[in-house]
Amino acid sequence: MSRTDIELVEEANTTFYETMERGDFEKLSGLWLDDEISCIHPGWPVLSGRGEVLRSYALIMANTEYIQFFLTDVKVNLAGDTALVTCTENILSGGPAEDGGELGPLVGQLVVATNVFRRTDEGWRIWSHHGSPVLTESDDAEDEESPS
Repeated sequence: MSRTDIELVEEANTTFYETMERGDFEKLSGLWLDDEISCIHPGWPVLSGRGEVLRSYALIMANTEYIQFFLTDVKVNLAGDTALVTCTENILSGGPAEDGGELGPLVGQLVVATNVFRRTDEGWRIWSHHGSPVLTESDDAEDEESPS
């Protein structure tokens, strides 16, 4: 029994996040289209083209000791050879300890993401990724306390 396009897109989306968790830059590079691609990391400007996008992932991987994604609210929509995936990235990450130990404190972050895939002869490839932070109630309270 062959898998449906929705299952294949879900698999491609999961592979994207698992590859980042492993820090496998070479495999991550192969998940993106060769064409004009774009990426928006939370708080970053728009990155366009393979060079800029892949350089951003190389920097993230080089400066992140540990990262794990727990995906929730995953929805896949298909339109011909294009797929749109929306999801919530529940991220747990950490860097090296200040004293040079194994791992510093872990930090949690909530990001909503849109991943756009295109069907190719090699399977579904990422065309665009856009992540946006989700403000929590404590973030709102801090904003209200800050002088304008």
